[in-house]
Amino acid sequence: MLVLEGLLPLLAPRAWRQTFQRMLELKDGQLRFVGLVSMACGLLLMFLSR
Repeated sequence: MLVLEGLLPLLAPRAWRQTFQRMLELKDGQLRFVGLVSMACGLLLMFLSR
C-alpha cells in the first residue's frame, strides 16, 4: 500500500501537491466519499490480485 501511495509524489510531485491542496478544500462529506471510493478501489485490487 505504501509503495502505491508513494508513486504519485515520486513521479509527479507538483500534481500530488495540487491534488492534496484540493482535498483540503473539500467538505467533510465529500472527503468521506473520497475515502469510501478509495477503500472500494483497494478492495477491488485485492480481489483481482487473488
